[in-house]
Amino acid sequence: MSRMSAAVPHGCRAVPHSSIVSSPGSDDQTKQVQRLSRLPHWAIALACAPLLLLTGCPQQQAVAPVPPQIAAPAVQAAAPPPAAVAPAASAPSAEEVLQQQRARQLIHNAENAYSSGVRNYRANRLEAARSDFDAAVDMMLTSGMDLKTNRQLSDEFDHLISSINSLEMSALKEGNGFSPPVEAAPLDAADEVTFPPDAALTAKVAEELKTTQSDLPLVVNDYVAGFINYFTNSPAGHAHLLRSLERAGKYQAMISKDLKDAGVPQDLIFLAVAESGFQPQALNRRSGAGGMWQFMPTGAYGLERNGWVDERFDPEKSSLAYAKYMRELYDQFGDWYLAMAAYDWGPGNVQRAVMKTGYADFWELYKRNVLPAETKNYVPGIIAAAIMAKNPKQYGLEDLAPDPPVVSDTVTVDYSINLRLVADLTGTPVEQIVELNPSLLRMTTPQNTDFDLHIPAGTRDSYIKRVAEIPDDKRTSWRFHVVQAGESLETIASSFHDRTSEIIKANDLDADDPVAPGDGLVIPVSVAASLPHPLRYVIRAGDTLITIADRFNVSVEDLRRWNHLSSSRIRAKQALYVSEPVHLAPATHARTRRSRTHSSSSRSHTAAKPAHESKPSTHASTAKKKTTSKR
Repeated sequence: MSRMSAAVPHGCRAVPHSSIVSSPGSDDQTKQVQRLSRLPHWAIALACAPLLLLTGCPQQQAVAPVPPQIAAPAVQAAAPPPAAVAPAASAPSAEEVLQQQRARQLIHNAENAYSSGVRNYRANRLEAARSDFDAAVDMMLTSGMDLKTNRQLSDEFDHLISSINSLEMSALKEGNGFSPPVEAAPLDAADEVTFPPDAALTAKVAEELKTTQSDLPLVVNDYVAGFINYFTNSPAGHAHLLRSLERAGKYQAMISKDLKDAGVPQDLIFLAVAESGFQPQALNRRSGAGGMWQFMPTGAYGLERNGWVDERFDPEKSSLAYAKYMRELYDQFGDWYLAMAAYDWGPGNVQRAVMKTGYADFWELYKRNVLPAETKNYVPGIIAAAIMAKNPKQYGLEDLAPDPPVVSDTVTVDYSINLRLVADLTGTPVEQIVELNPSLLRMTTPQNTDFDLHIPAGTRDSYIKRVAEIPDDKRTSWRFHVVQAGESLETIASSFHDRTSEIIKANDLDADDPVAPGDGLVIPVSVAASLPHPLRYVIRAGDTLITIADRFNVSVEDLRRWNHLSSSRIRAKQALYVSEPVHLAPATHARTRRSRTHSSSSRSHTAAKPAHESKPSTHASTAKKKTTSKR
């Protein structure tokens, strides 16, 4: 469901996106500021970045110039006070001078890669932009230089991560993202549909409810019956609901436990039908709300968000946060339907509607037309989905086959490792590793912090054994390979763009030692070779599939499969995938509904503690304390 722009907190001013980006005419000043030591002002700017992304207009962000020669938006810093005159320092040693030169060169190379990413970002070549951004960061991570003790490198690395993350989230907010769209949720598809009253259907559903078991107080009226009519008789509506309920099988057991532990009705699992259709990577292009439960980018949900991960897209952690938050809303309103409405529209808005009408009842608020159209559809649509899911044969869902539960092993890692290496170590396709870790924003796990890495069930022991053979600082570039029949060290080295001598050395082999099928080899791939080559290639005059395959060291069959080609015919200026597409979280949730225009009606899931834990109708004098959006 859509997320409306969160209101700017009292006392804060929404700064236009363009105001934090240097203009083309200020290049000299920008370069001078970048040479200064990074002052604490930057930390304040970074802390405000998510708010700026939320309050900034997407159109303004799209046209705001981003100077390609800088690694992050420049921040005007006050001139430092004059330093006391100190004794002349001794001249730096030759080794120190060399280290300084290496640091400057590293920063120069990283900023060039970043600038290339910005250019690709502007041109809407988003997969190429991601590759450039990954390359910029990986250059620093694999440089062999100490990023912690070198202040210049440490600041540069922090700036890269922050600016790249800001651009990624801006892209996602505008709806183009770095991954393909996901399927619309059922209520999104039904947004513009009107449902005429059907007395016969309403009576039929009411009779069925007498034998329907539910821990949620299910009711039926013309509004609910209208959605049942749509989900039953509309081919599009039926298909959307069917696919959502099938996906629910992946996470139902996990969500059920979270709801039970939080004291929330089990049937509120169907709120995910409205929010995302049980798709962990769904993201609303207008509001920035993301994940299966569509949490906003800001909010005290206990979900981590940084340049590496966004836990809103983690099914386990976000479901736990959802269960806790729904319980808080119920404790505030004392009614599950009002809690559902507050989840959609925001608790402050629901509280004001209750105070205006004097009714702490969703259906009364509905009849008195004090709810927005989206929230009017939201609660009946969820009730309809719950009723149909619990009576599948009556509503044409008898063929529903839930997807099997997602099972995996979990390894808590405190080092950065490339997901391609994880796939090598576990013997699984990299796409499966990406799917098991939807909270990752990059192809590597975070550095210097714990991350729960999910790998295929039954692979934990082999992963731990094999990864121990690879040095910590090489896990973002090196690979692992299990020898196949017919392979030799020479063919393996060629396939990884490596040298046979390096593989022999890394595995402590003798030059004349043969390798046998099933042997595991550590592949010491160089940093340059480990970086993924461009995902897409624009065909030039004279190119053939054979020459392109040879250029990028892939097979013609791969090119055909990745690009869905039925023949070898290609044309100039056509764009081809030249490596297998790997889609990282988050994907864009394609929206069809109108966005809200009233900032005061901001739909916002908040996790702040409610001021009171009683029904709002019994605390009219304190309603004003609850009306502020906590999002």
